[in-house]
Amino acid sequence: MIAPQTKLTRDTHGVSHAPMTVSYLQRKPRPKQNYSLEFIFDDLRHRLSGDIRPTVHRAPFYSKGFVRRVLIAISAALHQGDLNHLTGDINFASLFLKRKKTLLTILDAGVLREKKGLRKSLLEWLWFRLPAKSAEVVTTISEFAKHDILKHVDIPADKIRVIPVAVSPQFQLKQKPFNARCPRILQVGTKENKNLARLIPALADIPCRLQIIGPLTDEFKNKLTSFNIAYDNWTNLTLTEVVKRYEQCDLLAFCSTYEGFGMPIVEANAVGRVVVTSNCASMPEVAGNAASLVNPHSIESIREGIRRVIKDAAYRQELIDRGTLNARRFDPTIIAQQYLSLYEEIAIGS
Repeated sequence: MIAPQTKLTRDTHGVSHAPMTVSYLQRKPRPKQNYSLEFIFDDLRHRLSGDIRPTVHRAPFYSKGFVRRVLIAISAALHQGDLNHLTGDINFASLFLKRKKTLLTILDAGVLREKKGLRKSLLEWLWFRLPAKSAEVVTTISEFAKHDILKHVDIPADKIRVIPVAVSPQFQLKQKPFNARCPRILQVGTKENKNLARLIPALADIPCRLQIIGPLTDEFKNKLTSFNIAYDNWTNLTLTEVVKRYEQCDLLAFCSTYEGFGMPIVEANAVGRVVVTSNCASMPEVAGNAASLVNPHSIESIREGIRRVIKDAAYRQELIDRGTLNARRFDPTIIAQQYLSLYEEIAIGS
């Protein structure tokens, strides 16, 4: 593959300059985990490679322990560019960077929901409050996430910019006849907020095959057996394999209790699969009018939402058609241009 040509930029006097160097400062990814952050910014760099000079510096250690985190921050400080984009998970490193040249991405504040006491206070100060003050601009992925983050930081609201997550171009429309007699229902994720504990009983007495991406505990396996739910389970899938799971399913059940964004909604929209998702957090914002919204805390609401899209063919097709349009809002080229505009704004200001 031929590398994209780097374009020269011109200042107000018509003098040509090489594009700015954007240093992407990233966490060290852990093995056998989904690399959502890495997918997002690898694609972004590729799309902007003709407009910026991207460099990537991955943290030398996993973010664990005080000493290692100090060394991560020092390492980031030694790899600064004309602009620094700290892409999440090692937010504390912004304390060591040049403020006017630093963009910090905070995906959401969901991690704080899981903590209490002193540990929550330390996390709030070192991953949210102080890093947000130490950056010139903060980006996040939804209006819901922005409002949630603002509860934990002391910065002006306009310092946080919303740039959504781009859907991977690997998710393409692939039409498939809907199996109303025994649909394959895709569930992406098995953490507590993914709400599998309520989805399983909601599917009782609905002929279907549940297809689960993510590790299953013995408790979940026993629950699936007790409710007589036929299922398949996969872990550690490549992106290509994940796309295949979407293509093979009939509908996506994404009834989370909390999401900062909810990428599976857009991925299912792009592939042409009907979506049942939650009426809370970021999910209505991301889904727009392209999903059946349910109360994730009500088993009966989840059951009725799924039943409706199975039984009502006209309603189902309407949601699928709207989903195709909705997915266009998250086109990678559009998202990349939003980041480029922000990079240029920060560069001018610094």
